[in-house]
Amino acid sequence: QVQLVESGGGLVQPGGSLRLSCAASGSTFIIGAMGWYRQAPGKQRELVASISRGGSTNYADSVKGRFTISRDNAKNTVNMQMTSLKPEDTAVYYCNARRLQQDFWGQGTQVTVSS
Repeated sequence: QVQLVESGGGLVQPGGSLRLSCAASGSTFIIGAMGWYRQAPGKQRELVASISRGGSTNYADSVKGRFTISRDNAKNTVNMQMTSLKPEDTAVYYCNARRLQQDFWGQGTQVTVSS
């Protein structure tokens, strides 16, 4: 019903920046909160940042002050600007969207922070 496509991942140096984007298509009406999760090797998936339709944001402590999430409700897109990247930010990042009582996920995009 809802398809999510991420883009913007890649290889960056420590201290660098990267911008992730996610576009929702399909039955996008009444999409609620959207967010970004990540999963690093040997670790469980964790919430990185989320944003409500009204613009309220929530960040993991590990990224607060470095990452900024934003959305465009008309376009059903969500973005995340990542700055001051650290090697520990290396993970597969997944876009998430909630519509009614159902969660939808993107395919994931790899972010690698290494010199």
